Amino acid sequence: MTSKLWFFLMLPLVCLSQTLTGTIVDATTNEPLETVAVYFDNTTIGTTTDHEGKFSISYSDAIQSTLVISYLGFEKVLIKDYRTKKNITIKLKPSDVSLDEVFIDFDDGLTRKQKLRLFRKEFLGTSKYGKSCKILNEDDLVLRYDKERKTLYASADVSIIITNKALKYEISYDIIDFEVNYRYANIDAQDFVLNKVAYAGTSYYKDLEKADKKSILCKREKVYKGSVQHFMRALYNKNLKAEGYEIFYKSFKVNEYAYFKIRDKEDTSFKEVSLKHKVSILYDEKYQSDIDVYVDSFLVDAYGNYSTIKGVYFNGAMGNQRVGDMLPLDYGL
Repeated sequence: MTSKLWFFLMLPLVCLSQTLTGTIVDATTNEPLETVAVYFDNTTIGTTTDHEGKFSISYSDAIQSTLVISYLGFEKVLIKDYRTKKNITIKLKPSDVSLDEVFIDFDDGLTRKQKLRLFRKEFLGTSKYGKSCKILNEDDLVLRYDKERKTLYASADVSIIITNKALKYEISYDIIDFEVNYRYANIDAQDFVLNKVAYAGTSYYKDLEKADKKSILCKREKVYKGSVQHFMRALYNKNLKAEGYEIFYKSFKVNEYAYFKIRDKEDTSFKEVSLKHKVSILYDEKYQSDIDVYVDSFLVDAYGNYSTIKGVYFNGAMGNQRVGDMLPLDYGL
């Protein structure tokens, strides 16, 4: 089975470490909002507002992801240029009533139980780490299946809370977009052949109890090795071979840097990467992936963040990684 998977991340420019403070209020009443979630997307770094609506959050150059302001019943705010600010005031607007509820009972040929099974498979993954995950609030998911397009869609008005028992994380995931397209779908036989998966969202990681045990740390390191994050960090540092990667073109092993062109991006800490042809990636002599790039170049930093995400596609081992196999962006920093 071949699948394609891509993710969306937004990257601001790097500058010095600092602390950001702010106040969050209701845009309608100007009253302060307490317990608003403030976090850096896909990291373990976050906080909540106090009874005066105030927060303080520190970050280093390692943190490149968007700052997320999230509160139930209000529109989410995403801030990319926080590095240019010291103190901010955010006015949250009440969110509109979601139209998704109209589709909850829509007859699309699949029962909710069947759609949940398909969603879990492609969102959490089928690895032992994916199978160890549990969604605590599945009732908040809105799932729709388009029979004509053979596509499953998912959305939610609240954060989806996931516990990863194997890696000892609790993940709050806000779905922005989720769709699974099937190359072949037989509803009667419940036979679905995957074509591609695409999802986008913001996430916040919390360590569960005993997350610092040696066995858990070893599992996390095992997940990290051979991941897209690991590969991108090795690409940035031009040490693919030292990190266990081999590059193949049309079944022949090649010099990786004859295909990957890596240049410093002027006035930034990013590097610009271009790929000559679609190539295969072999990690640890046993895990095979393909990478194909549909843009002239993309940016990558030392921490594994990269863009433009929609133009970079992975198949195979890396393409099959899902939420259950993923670590926060600040892992290992």
